[in-house]
Amino acid sequence: MLSANAQSVRRVVAQHSAMRDDIGDLVTRRPLPGPKLEQLDPFLFLNHHGPQVYPANNRGLPFGPHPHRGFETVTFILEGSLAHADSAKHQSVIHQGGVQWMTAGSGIVHAEISPPEFLREGGPLEILQLWVNLPASLKMSEPRYVELQQASIPAIGLPGGGELNLIAGQWQEQAGPIESLTGVFMSTLRLPAGAREQLPSAAGRQVFLYVVEGNVEVGGEPVHPRHLIEVDRDGDSVVIEASSDARLLFGHGDVINEPVYSHGPFVMNTREEIAQAVEDYQAGRFGGLHV
Repeated sequence: MLSANAQSVRRVVAQHSAMRDDIGDLVTRRPLPGPKLEQLDPFLFLNHHGPQVYPANNRGLPFGPHPHRGFETVTFILEGSLAHADSAKHQSVIHQGGVQWMTAGSGIVHAEISPPEFLREGGPLEILQLWVNLPASLKMSEPRYVELQQASIPAIGLPGGGELNLIAGQWQEQAGPIESLTGVFMSTLRLPAGAREQLPSAAGRQVFLYVVEGNVEVGGEPVHPRHLIEVDRDGDSVVIEASSDARLLFGHGDVINEPVYSHGPFVMNTREEIAQAVEDYQAGRFGGLHV
């Protein structure tokens, strides 16, 4: 790992609280976009659902069929389970510790709901969903979907006592199971109290760091749980030290630096492209889905 020094370690620029915005009975917090941060290019959006416990005979997740175009969704099932179906004929049920990576690309309709067993029995639920932008040259890519159960995600022990679950990108000699269209690195971290880790992130790339739970310091500065931690792009590593058991989302990607026009579930470069996305969806060109 890199040695910690003032020139290589990224510093905290700002902390962005996950604001409460429940969806029906689903506890939801959102740090991005927020009052002081519209996007963290190329990262567009993060919802933190739960943690909460659903009773037996519940209605489950409320995300019935809806469209997307122009970006990717990455969904982390921290607790509970998630049933996915889409208009490209993908279906899966992902359980605790799993991840789904969906490239909406040119257009897809999908649903994210609770499987019958969860509806019947209830139980704990905590899910993160991150939206990752695509550059103009890739926005109309063919839709793609990858499901990962926990067993297929490498769990890598770190020198300071933590554990990194490698989802996408390269960690030393090991490659994550997802090969992102844009070379995004993505992982989840578990740090026991007292762990100190220095995580490489090439200078110029945008770091995405969200503290799911626990008390940590980033670059020597105390940061808060349920906050998105914005760091500068000058250093080539992020130093995280945990004073309690902690769980974090850690990724980084190349800055796209293109105009972003979004309208609900569509993210494009121009207003005209948004209008075309709406027209294409209404005309049924994304395909259909009934669940």
